[in-house]
Amino acid sequence: MIERLNARLSDELTAINQYIVHAEICENWGYSKLHDMAKKRAIDEMKHAEMHIARILFLEGMPIVSKLNAINIGKDIPLQHANDKVAEDTAVADYNEDIRFATEIGDNGTREMLESILKDEEAHLDQLEVHISQLEQLGVQHYLSEQRS
Repeated sequence: MIERLNARLSDELTAINQYIVHAEICENWGYSKLHDMAKKRAIDEMKHAEMHIARILFLEGMPIVSKLNAINIGKDIPLQHANDKVAEDTAVADYNEDIRFATEIGDNGTREMLESILKDEEAHLDQLEVHISQLEQLGVQHYLSEQRS
């Protein structure tokens, strides 16, 4: 379980970096609504990372905070959303698998924590799917004009 929690910790730390960079790019380009959305997602991921660290320590393991996965920065907003959606799709799949594993080994404390995080990841995925759909329906220019404050 500790190995799986460290893998999810790496995922969360990677997501934090990707989302913060995307947030700051959006702020730089004047898309304050997108900045706020990506920044909130990054903060959620920070909370998840903290939960993983606490749980790993509780299980008498050592959190590995020096391992990041590939960070995929989008050169434009559609690519940022697409990259973030891939990260969230992967997170949902991985959390579901880890919940199954935690249930299998009878680690209900970890299972409950993972289920809580899964709900957040599903909400992030849903939000991204809405924005990707709006991009497709409205076109990039109109969508982006709606993202300014």
